[in-house]
Amino acid sequence: MKKKLIGILAVSALALTLAGCGNSDKAATDGSGKKEETTTLKVGASPTPHAEILEFVKPQLEKEGITLEIETFNDYVLPNKALEEKEIDANYFQHIPFFDLTVKESGYDDFVNKGAIHIELMALYSQRIKDIKDLKDGATIITSNSESDWGRIITMLQDEGLVKVKEGTDLTTATFDDIVENPKKLKFNHDVNPELLAATYENDEADLVAINANFAGGIDLSPEKDGVIVEKDNSPYGNILAVRTDNEDDPAIEALFKALRSKETQEWITEKWDGKIKPVSE
Repeated sequence: MKKKLIGILAVSALALTLAGCGNSDKAATDGSGKKEETTTLKVGASPTPHAEILEFVKPQLEKEGITLEIETFNDYVLPNKALEEKEIDANYFQHIPFFDLTVKESGYDDFVNKGAIHIELMALYSQRIKDIKDLKDGATIITSNSESDWGRIITMLQDEGLVKVKEGTDLTTATFDDIVENPKKLKFNHDVNPELLAATYENDEADLVAINANFAGGIDLSPEKDGVIVEKDNSPYGNILAVRTDNEDDPAIEALFKALRSKETQEWITEKWDGKIKPVSE
């Protein structure tokens, strides 16, 4: 009976050892009959460019015994829910202000910003004008319903002299209520889901439509070539790898972050998206 109890405890201990970030298993991979440990890392991501970048780093991780499983999401809510519920080990889809706001509003106190990987330039597009000087009084501007993007867009408009926010306003958290000067009497519609903005532009529903680069690229729009107003390169809106406090120091997470920040990955991002999406080096 004593031996049986010891055996049960040993099996339980082994199970706990293997339970960590993702799933670990044993597989004979070296051709000598010896079994090497592999780790499965599950990461949630937007289809473009996040999932594509993750696909690129897969071979880098495989060399370290890490199998990367990518689950794609087409909205901005489910990836964080999946991370909180431990259905995935990390997610890669959101920029820093969105992450900070979501953590605050949803109480995701166990979330950690592991670091920024790339920046997707925001731009305002139009089928009606080519130069912002031609924007008419009373023009309508459509933006996403994601509040974390509002300050980003307001900053672009203020840089062009189209609006002005009240003094002392933090532009990364500014809302349209913070605008105190609007000489052209611009109208703002901020009720559209981010993923629907490309269709809004194609349907010519407003004078200007603010679209993030990942969605703009889906309809072959380039911020620098097609944008009427384009975000500056010093944007604080880096897209990050988000993890939980219980796995932020896991070797597999560290390896993933290192691969995403590698020189090889950065050069590939720059070449593939021709500057539309820019890697973050530090």
